Amino acid sequence: MSEAFDFGGEIVWHPTPDYIEKAHLTRFMRQHDIPDFNALMERSTVDVAWFTEAVLQYLDIQFYEPYQQVVDLSAGIAWPRWCVGGKMNIVHNCLDKYIGGPLEDCQALIWEGEDGETRSLTYGELYRQVNRAANALRSLGLGKGDAIGLYMPMTPEIVVALLAIAKIGGIILPLFSGYGAGAVASRLEDAGAKALFTADGFFRRGKPVVMKNTADEAAAMVPTLEKLIVLEHAGIEVPMQPGRDYRWDILLALQSEQADTEITSAEDPLMIIYTSGTTGRPKGALHTHCGFPVKAAQDMAFGTDLHSGQVIYWMTDMGWMMGPWLVFGALILGGTLFIYDGAPDYPGPDRLWALVERHKIHILGVSPTLIRALIPHGEEPFRRHDLSSLRFFASTGEPWNPAPWMWLFEKVGGRRIPIINYSGGTEISGGILMGNPILPLKPCSFSGPCPGMAADVFNEDGKPVRQEVGELVLKAPWIGMTRGFWKDPQRYIDTYWSRWPDIWVHGDFAAIDSDGLWYILGRSDDTIKVGGKRLGPAEIESVLVSHPQVVETAAIGVPDPIKGSAVVAFVVLAENCTECEELRQELQDMVVRALGKPLAPREILFVSDLPKTRNAKLMRRMIRAAYLGQDPGDTSSLVNPEAVEEIRSAR
Repeated sequence: MSEAFDFGGEIVWHPTPDYIEKAHLTRFMRQHDIPDFNALMERSTVDVAWFTEAVLQYLDIQFYEPYQQVVDLSAGIAWPRWCVGGKMNIVHNCLDKYIGGPLEDCQALIWEGEDGETRSLTYGELYRQVNRAANALRSLGLGKGDAIGLYMPMTPEIVVALLAIAKIGGIILPLFSGYGAGAVASRLEDAGAKALFTADGFFRRGKPVVMKNTADEAAAMVPTLEKLIVLEHAGIEVPMQPGRDYRWDILLALQSEQADTEITSAEDPLMIIYTSGTTGRPKGALHTHCGFPVKAAQDMAFGTDLHSGQVIYWMTDMGWMMGPWLVFGALILGGTLFIYDGAPDYPGPDRLWALVERHKIHILGVSPTLIRALIPHGEEPFRRHDLSSLRFFASTGEPWNPAPWMWLFEKVGGRRIPIINYSGGTEISGGILMGNPILPLKPCSFSGPCPGMAADVFNEDGKPVRQEVGELVLKAPWIGMTRGFWKDPQRYIDTYWSRWPDIWVHGDFAAIDSDGLWYILGRSDDTIKVGGKRLGPAEIESVLVSHPQVVETAAIGVPDPIKGSAVVAFVVLAENCTECEELRQELQDMVVRALGKPLAPREILFVSDLPKTRNAKLMRRMIRAAYLGQDPGDTSSLVNPEAVEEIRSAR
C-alpha cells in the first residue's frame, strides 16, 4: 500500500466505558449472550434468519398479522422474500404505536429554515398532521399502490407527506429538490405516478428559488399525473390549475385528525428511490415496508447509537436515500430528527455549528466535501459555539482523506468524538460498512461491516484478500436489500449479481488492514491502472489535499498509449494562484514522493469547482467524460452542472 493511505496507521480513538455501556450494540449482544463484536458478525451473517428476527424484536417492529417465515430463499439469493405472510405498515411503527404512551408528547421533529425560523412537532402532533394528510390524499381518490412524488424543500411538511403516502399504502417517490423538469418527469413517468407533492419554492443564500413552475413543466410530460398538492413556503406567486392543483393548507384544514392506517403486506412496495446511471434511464430501487425502514433503524441504532430524547441531523435532501433513512430510522427508535432547509455556510461559515448549539444536536452527519470546504475558514467559526451536546460525528457520500478527517476529529471534536463512517447505498437501504461506539478507529476507517452484512473484499479472481485493494462484495442477503429495479429485473441482476455466482458486487473499491479495520477508496469503476498497478483515486487525492492551498481534488484515469492509463488531477484552490506553474510542480513533486514517479499525474488542472450531487458526492465519471469530450450521462442530480462545462473547457 502507498503512504497516501496507510492501512497500518495508528488507532486514534478508543471507546470509553461510557460509550460502550450506553450502546445499543452492547445491549443487543447481552440479550443474546454474544461475547464480542466478532462473534456477533459471525452469527449474524451465518444465520441470517436468526439475526433478522432478533433485530425485528429489538426494534419492536409490530405486525397486524404475524409472519410465518422470516426469509424465503426459494427464488434464489437475489430474490429473497422477507416476513412472509406478515401484515404491517411501517407508519404504525413510526407513529401509531406511540400514541397514548410517554413518547406522544416528546419531540419527533425539529426544523430550521435558512432565515432562522424554527418549528417543532411532538410525536402526537406529527401523528395528527400525517392523519390529515392521509385523509387529504384519500379525498383525492388516492390509495394503496398509487405512486406519489415528493418534490419539496426540506420542511416539516415533506416528512408529513412522506409518512402520509406510506400510511395509505401508497408508493413514495422521493425526488431531489434541485432537479429540472426533465429529471422529475422521467422518474414520475417511470413509476406511473398519480400525484405530486411540491411547493411554490424555497430560499438559498437568501434568494428565492421557484419549484412550482418546474413541477408544472414536469406534470405536462406525465400522462398519469392527475393531482398536485402545493405547499406555500416561500411566498412566491405561482399559477394554480383548477381541478389538478390543491393548496396544502386549504386541503389539510378540511380533514379529520383521525385516519386508519392501511394494512399492507410486509413486502408491499413502500418506496422507489431513483439513482442515476452512467447511461440509460435512472434505476428505480424498490423497497418495502419491512425492508428499508428496518435496515435504516438497525444501522442508526448499532452505528450512530440514537436513543430516545436524542437529536440526529444528517445533512441531506429527501431525494437522496439519507432523507428517508433519517425519517424512518429516528422515528422507529423514538428519537428526534432535525432538518434544515438552507445552505450550511449561510449567512456565515459557522451556520452548521450554530445549528448544533441551538438545537442541542447529539449526532451530526456530514460529508467529507463539506468539511474540506469549512477548513479554510479556520477554527474560529466552530470555537464560538457550544458543541458539548455532540456525541457522534457521522459521514457518508464519499471516501475521506486523512487531513480533513483529522481536522474534524482533532480540532472540532477534541479527539473525544468518534467519526462514524458509513458506506452502502440506495439499493442497500443503508450501510455495508459502518463505525460503531464499541470499537476503535483509525483515520478514514470503518470499524467493520454492519452486523448482518456478510461483506468481503475480492481480488480479480474472486478470492478474498487482506491488506490489498479489491472489490467490495456481499455473500448473503439482508432485509434491506432492494427488491430489484422497478420494471427492470434483468438490469438489477446485471448490475449486482452477474460477475460471480450468488455474490453481490457493489462497485466499490475496498481494503481491510492488518488490524481488521476497513476502508472504502472510491467506486471500482473509478479505478486507475497505471502500468499494470491499480490504485484508487483517494490515494492520489489524499496527497494533493494535504497541501494547505488545496480545498478539494478529483483524480481520474485517462487512456495512455504506453501506460494503459494516466492520471489527470483536478484541483480546487483556497484562493487563486499567482505562481500557478510553481504550485503545479510542487503538487506533482508531492505525489512523486508519496506514490512514486510512475503514478505522478500527467496533468494537474486548476478549476473553481468540481461536479457534485446535493449530498456532496464527487462525480468522477462525469469529470472523466467531460475531460475526454464524451457524454457525461445523466447530470440531473448535480447541484453545479456548470462545473462539468468548466472541466470540458479546461482540456
